[in-house]
Amino acid sequence: MRPPKPWWQLTRIKHRDAIALCVLSAALLLAGELAVGILREIYAQYLEPVQSDPALFLFRAILAAFAFTTAFGAVLVLLGGWYFMQGKVGRGRFLVGLGVGLTSLLLVSRIAYATLVFGTPMAYLIPLATSLTGVGLLAGAVAHTLMGQYALLAKKRMAVVWRRWRRARGPRRRGARRGRSARVG
Repeated sequence: MRPPKPWWQLTRIKHRDAIALCVLSAALLLAGELAVGILREIYAQYLEPVQSDPALFLFRAILAAFAFTTAFGAVLVLLGGWYFMQGKVGRGRFLVGLGVGLTSLLLVSRIAYATLVFGTPMAYLIPLATSLTGVGLLAGAVAHTLMGQYALLAKKRMAVVWRRWRRARGPRRRGARRGRSARVG
């Protein structure tokens, strides 16, 4: 069993870029779902009649979350960002992939429906490309890709290169500033 981490290691946040993309993706996915207005209809039709029975209400609320996987996918993407923040990349990447995957499956079913009804998927794809859900899905896919093994290696190598560049450049600049101030004084 590992000893507990010191407080300074717990407060250090890793993978800030992926965390920001996960939060952005989850916010856009939820905003895209809330902008449609279908949640009010779901509440009125399925949840409002069973408000007096808490167990049935909770069961139906969970079913509604699964039925509209964009909102459920947003929660999973946000949870994946939480794991990225704790440095647990494997779990975070799995949850982000699951959230984006569930959302993608919902979108594929809607594209198939639009193709059957209208004869072309463009009837659904054009509004999706300009909606918050489409942008949120794209941000989630970028966060998932960003935390891949190759991307983590590239981020690590870039950090090493940046530190070397700063070290090579740092002392000369500081020495030059001290030399100027010594001559003036």
